[in-house]
Amino acid sequence: MISVAIQDKAGKEVGKYEFDSTELASGVNRQLLHDVVVMYEANKRIGSSKTKSRGMVRGSTAKLYRQKGTGRARAGSARGPVRRGGGHTFAKTPKDWSYRLPKKAVKLATRMAILSKFEDEQVTLVDELALEVPKTKEVTGMLAALGLTDTSCLLTIDGHDPVVWKSARNIEKVQVSPAADLNAYDVLRQRQMVLTKSALDRLLGRSEA
Repeated sequence: MISVAIQDKAGKEVGKYEFDSTELASGVNRQLLHDVVVMYEANKRIGSSKTKSRGMVRGSTAKLYRQKGTGRARAGSARGPVRRGGGHTFAKTPKDWSYRLPKKAVKLATRMAILSKFEDEQVTLVDELALEVPKTKEVTGMLAALGLTDTSCLLTIDGHDPVVWKSARNIEKVQVSPAADLNAYDVLRQRQMVLTKSALDRLLGRSEA
């Protein structure tokens, strides 16, 4: 059984939230987490580097001069790699590094990553985060009250909220994500996870919507 204190924006404890760890995952498989993180990092690679081979550069393919009788070293096309302006011997071509693991494995890894945050006591649970207008000061004040000013945070809310996103987008080391959009890479990359109570309800399947 996992028990987490529920805090308000001022950092005061207003209750407790208890749930069975198996509601998230049966355990934490480090190998699966590693494989999924490597997949996300590979998918972020940009394989757009490209150089021209001798067949791509401009110029004639004719031999520069006859093979023998000139007293000079033999030479081929001006587009050869040994000449200035020629093509590369082993030219680089664009490469797609992305790949996908099974959907069930990726979803399970996300839940395992969240469970690992609870086990490592790197989760801060707040009762609610409702803002009427975008105001960065509100979010920075809440993080300061929770003692999270100097650490990276993943602020997880119940659903898409443009007001909260606009309020936190300029804060260094803070990332905002709806509960439905979480992935293992984002969860593990940020040091602390700040969850709203409604977001945790959604993750555990306790939400009515």
